[in-house]
Amino acid sequence: MFSGYFNLGIDHILDPNGYDHILFVIVLCALYTMADWKKVLLMVTAFTVGHTATLALSSLDIITLNPTLVERLIPATIMATALSNIYQATRSNNGSTTVTSYLITVMFGLIHGLGFSNYFKSLINPEESIAMPLFAFNCGVEAGQIAIVCCVMLACWMVTDNGGLSRKWWTIILSAAGLAIATYLLAGR
Repeated sequence: MFSGYFNLGIDHILDPNGYDHILFVIVLCALYTMADWKKVLLMVTAFTVGHTATLALSSLDIITLNPTLVERLIPATIMATALSNIYQATRSNNGSTTVTSYLITVMFGLIHGLGFSNYFKSLINPEESIAMPLFAFNCGVEAGQIAIVCCVMLACWMVTDNGGLSRKWWTIILSAAGLAIATYLLAGR
């Protein structure tokens, strides 16, 4: 049972048809390099905390939001992250992380969790506790996000440390691409 929910969490993150989650993690990483790996792991864990909280609250019918609104908020979180990255890159603040950054990432995790909450709720037997499915699913979410982080950090290392592209331009290019895709997603929703 644990492995089923764990695999569902990984699939949720790495599903190419639901690439908005992949895009968010990529844009979240765009500001950082391999040397910042601890900060990045804390950021994705902060995101998972928000994601977990929303799934729990929704599964217990404590909160509900209009799915159409949530589907619009998800690309907006990607756009906001991309714009923040571009701003920080042009201000030479690459890699600076504050408590506010973590809090915003938790908040964005809350929004992204709402996007999957109805489907997750339908998977759980109403007679059973949600604790184990929720824990297993979000462990899978975290594992999937860490896989994306590893790929982005490796690409950053290859392009900036070995390819000669400045960290500033890496952040701007990756963030601008994420911003363009998120704008397209928002326009389609």
